[in-house]
Amino acid sequence: MVNNILKAPEGPPSDVEEIKEKSDYLRGTLKEVMLDRISAGIPDDDNRLMKHHGSYLQDDRDLRNERQKQKLEPAYQFMLRVRMPGGVSTPAQWLVMDELSQKYGNHTLKLTTRETFQMHGILKWNMKKTIQEINAALLDTIAACGDVNRNVMCASNPYQSEIHAEVYEWSKKLSDDLLPRTRAYHEIWLDEERVAGTPETEETEPMYGPLYLPRKFKIGIAVPPSNDVDVFSQDLGFIAIVEEGKLIGFNVAIGGGMGMTHGDTATYPQLSKVIGFCKPEQLYDVAEKVITIQRDYGNRSVRKNARFKYTVDRLGLENVKTELENRLGWRLDEAKAYHFDHNGDRYGWVKGVKGKWHFTMFIEGGRVIDYEDYKLMTGLREIAKVHTGDFRLTSNQNLIIGNVTSQKKKQISELIEQYGLSDGRQHSALRRSSMACVALPTCGLAMAEAERYLPKLIDKIEEIMDENGLRDEEITIRMTGCPNGCARHALGEIGFIGKAPGKYNMYLGAAFDGSRLSKMYRENLGEEEILSELRTILPRYAKEREEGEHFGDFVIRAGMIKATTDGTNFHE
Repeated sequence: MVNNILKAPEGPPSDVEEIKEKSDYLRGTLKEVMLDRISAGIPDDDNRLMKHHGSYLQDDRDLRNERQKQKLEPAYQFMLRVRMPGGVSTPAQWLVMDELSQKYGNHTLKLTTRETFQMHGILKWNMKKTIQEINAALLDTIAACGDVNRNVMCASNPYQSEIHAEVYEWSKKLSDDLLPRTRAYHEIWLDEERVAGTPETEETEPMYGPLYLPRKFKIGIAVPPSNDVDVFSQDLGFIAIVEEGKLIGFNVAIGGGMGMTHGDTATYPQLSKVIGFCKPEQLYDVAEKVITIQRDYGNRSVRKNARFKYTVDRLGLENVKTELENRLGWRLDEAKAYHFDHNGDRYGWVKGVKGKWHFTMFIEGGRVIDYEDYKLMTGLREIAKVHTGDFRLTSNQNLIIGNVTSQKKKQISELIEQYGLSDGRQHSALRRSSMACVALPTCGLAMAEAERYLPKLIDKIEEIMDENGLRDEEITIRMTGCPNGCARHALGEIGFIGKAPGKYNMYLGAAFDGSRLSKMYRENLGEEEILSELRTILPRYAKEREEGEHFGDFVIRAGMIKATTDGTNFHE
């Protein structure tokens, strides 16, 4: 029920709202247009709906100009994203994704910053077969994109295995229970027959409604002291509270989000704020009611201001909390004490409970591929064939070979050595702490390179790090090709946002534990200018830092970046 005091913004609905309204619960004409072989693309209206099915239409931008000259349509292809709560995959599922990437994709897999698989390069006429084979492996792509709750993240490194297992089960339940109820996905991709009904039994969306949400919605669950999921970047974050070895519940944080638009101060990254505590069995109720608040009060007129963080800011944090408690019919408890000390991964072999082992691998940019001198994809394929535990895709685009038995550890260790698979030790701490979005050539929003360029930039920054004795100093560095924030650039101690080809805005000062945003340091820099700035900053850090002081804290103390009272202001 909508509160008469709180109001949604006025204004005509955006074009996407009209598309959803006319879509017949996300069906549109997708079934028909996917059969059309005249074009490798699909109409824009259907592409907007396609996101809710886990896919985006893209084109190879490396080929765009040449194809234009030849008067050919763009080299259309689809990106397909899997819904995989908590990033946990069986070895059998890994092998299926590997096989599909070879058969229908571009022979690579992308491990995303939301703990799941992305495949690129899928042609239109292979989409249905790909989705059906993913479904046969007990995975799906429903709601992996679109104006709905997306893949639910949870802490991935199981050094507290029993707690992590429990938290994973909650993330899985949330992901399943918050799915859209429309049968459109099953009819279009899995050949389910539509059941004709009377008006009383016609399809409805009891939580989302016929228009779904104003924009995407993201949930993450952290297990202190690790903030690997960057819980404050989520629309809705849950922080697990453990007492005497038992999970007693979760602190609730609302209103985070990373996206912004260059030059538009009405858009900004923001950290969520903790508003209280709930018991484990109350988790779904809290999530559902928060989503319905965003459904009812989010901005459906201006999509740039449609994320939940803007709804919270417009209505006021306390008002949103009061509305949440009214909808729940009970009050949140006071938030419990917690502590984060990092938001990265811990590499190499770690022994967990019950005699199981876990091996965390460094995968640069999250790209699983066979390079000429590094057979990463083949090595992981061979491990999947013998592994009896699980694979865990981390929020930092890395991979955990999890729940390895003592009997299998020797065999898997031999395969790791045979293929030279990286536990990160051969790389600098800076590289191990890096993250980049896909950007060019497939992302249509990218203004500059990210995944393909950051490793090359780090090569040059490493020279400066080495000269100053900083090779083993962990500094989080993140790069995105546009301001949408898929690599959570605003939480990098050094962050780069693409502005134009070869040009980036440079940000400094985020907290090592993910609790403070960075701020603009310099605008529109090319590589030489970036390196010049770092040749000044990094030697100062090496000489002037206090014991145990992280880079993000140092640049604030040294006056290079001004801190704000609440640590959340991204704009200068």
